[in-house]
Amino acid sequence: MRIVVDLNRCLGYAQCVPLAPSVLKLSGEEALTYDPNPDDTERLRVLRAAASCPVQAIIVEKADAQLDTKLDDR
Repeated sequence: MRIVVDLNRCLGYAQCVPLAPSVLKLSGEEALTYDPNPDDTERLRVLRAAASCPVQAIIVEKADAQLDTKLDDR
């Protein structure tokens, strides 16, 4: 799994942070830091955090390795 946060869109509401605290952290009052490649065990938490974002700044993607595996299976 890979996540991308559009920091230009993020307004620092931090509603996502308590839902995935090991992946998303608020640094200072408004600066969001995050792990772009969290462990798959965090998937449900990350999806909930992304859904909670009022400006939809969090994008969750499949990891490149997962995509490569699916392409090889064709």
